[in-house]
Amino acid sequence: MFTSRKPSSDEAWEGVVVDRSRGLTDGSNLYRYLTVRLSTGETRKIRVDRGLWDSVAEGDGIVKTAGSEPTKR
Repeated sequence: MFTSRKPSSDEAWEGVVVDRSRGLTDGSNLYRYLTVRLSTGETRKIRVDRGLWDSVAEGDGIVKTAGSEPTKR
């Protein structure tokens, strides 16, 4: 069984990017991931679009509000 890395639309959190990665996890599509340390101390790996992945670096803050996609802080 696979785990979806796409954040749910009703989630709300903020955190700091600790790692960036990408891969062909299904063999045909390139997916981009950020590992984020949330303000609660939890670390999560999330799938993001190319625009956000290109605009952030390790140490940058990102925010996810309910009903929207993650954005750079």
